[in-house]
Amino acid sequence: MNSVDRAFTPALELAESIRTLEVSPLEIVNLYLERIDRLNPELGSYFTVTAERAIALAKSQTEKLAGLNKPQELPPFFGVPIAIKDLTPVTGVPCTYGTQALLGNISAYDESVVWRIKAAGFNILGKTATSQIGSLPYTEPEGFPPARNPWNLDYTPGGSSGGSAAAVAAGLCAIAQGSDGGGSIRGPASCCGLVGIKPSRGRVSWAPVGDYLSGISVNGPLARTVADAAALLDVMSGYTTGDPYWLPDSNPTFLEASREKSGKLRIAFSTTISPVGEASATCQQAVLETVKLLTDLGHDVEPGCPDFTGLVEPFTAIWQSGAAASGIPGPALEPMNRWLLERTISAGEYLRAVNQMQVISRRIVGFFEKFDVLVLPTYMHSPIRVGEWADLSFEEILQRIINWIAPCPPFNASGLPAIALPAILDNNGLPVGIQIIGRPAAEATLIALAAQMEAAKPFPVLDFK
Repeated sequence: MNSVDRAFTPALELAESIRTLEVSPLEIVNLYLERIDRLNPELGSYFTVTAERAIALAKSQTEKLAGLNKPQELPPFFGVPIAIKDLTPVTGVPCTYGTQALLGNISAYDESVVWRIKAAGFNILGKTATSQIGSLPYTEPEGFPPARNPWNLDYTPGGSSGGSAAAVAAGLCAIAQGSDGGGSIRGPASCCGLVGIKPSRGRVSWAPVGDYLSGISVNGPLARTVADAAALLDVMSGYTTGDPYWLPDSNPTFLEASREKSGKLRIAFSTTISPVGEASATCQQAVLETVKLLTDLGHDVEPGCPDFTGLVEPFTAIWQSGAAASGIPGPALEPMNRWLLERTISAGEYLRAVNQMQVISRRIVGFFEKFDVLVLPTYMHSPIRVGEWADLSFEEILQRIINWIAPCPPFNASGLPAIALPAILDNNGLPVGIQIIGRPAAEATLIALAAQMEAAKPFPVLDFK
């Protein structure tokens, strides 16, 4: 196997290659670090590369592997390189939140998702690019190079997990962690031709902190295959003492679910999102081709969609409060986030917005009493060019964001699980994805269905050299 093929090998297969001594952890880490050194300057996918730490761990893992009689007893992802989004603290590594003023902010602790990732044997290569404080669906924070889409470098990889998505799609890591507070995993996955899972609320702990913006945000995986994403979700999942929301462990595991046959499901679909309207022709095509695939696979598919009326206002009020919740002083924020900070609402207004969001969420969840799965576009149109909205007013940018990401926030509000999957390529050679949404805590159903779809219609892997 040549180095390019190895760089694009699924994480589970890499783990098995390491376990069977076909390749060493040190060889794998050096392969990815060489690609990062050569390709990241044009991609902008990493803010920080922890090369010395990664090499040191890889050497230790390689030595440990040589002395073992039973490699099968190793952690599941022993020696596999991973990237962590730069909103997520990793002990001893800068956590900038996409803010130049925080370049010297060295994390004193691991977030729970990080210590679970470490315990699974992963080797962290570095921290990936994010929009500043994760607030925007494109990754162009002031003072950093913009993250670019490896399918077409003129375009965004999405946001706010744009760096993680670009790194996975370009073969600069095997798999990556992201977070999703309004589409920030699903959007980049769709822009970059990946699988992205937004888990149910309570599936992945936010320890040692509480939650983020009343539970609308959650950590999740970005991967090239459904099985990889499912296996990383297994690693990430679990209760930590004191979590404000939690779910029992999945049985079967999510990886096992990816290997099970999906039973016949009742599936709804729509290309119209209230109150924004109809998705672009390309996004409609992605949904309708998915509908045909699901019908051919034997599922019952019919038009239908929850009523999202009234959600935009309270969700936007909660989301824009992230600028104030970050605790970063206004002068350190870029202009768009300073403008959002100035729009910060009162505590009473915030609590009323949370109440309104929860009432509408009951209606959204109620839709799934009739259906097992909902198919929607992930975004309302194809990826935008890097810098495309830079000269617009803040009000115009906000409205364009609302219109673009409209299919995503309802499921952050309601806490339902969702998986973004690649569907088609647009006229610019860019991936356009769809999302499948499920009942509360029904990730296993979605994963089994996603694996069935992937097997029936594989999506091409980008050969980025």
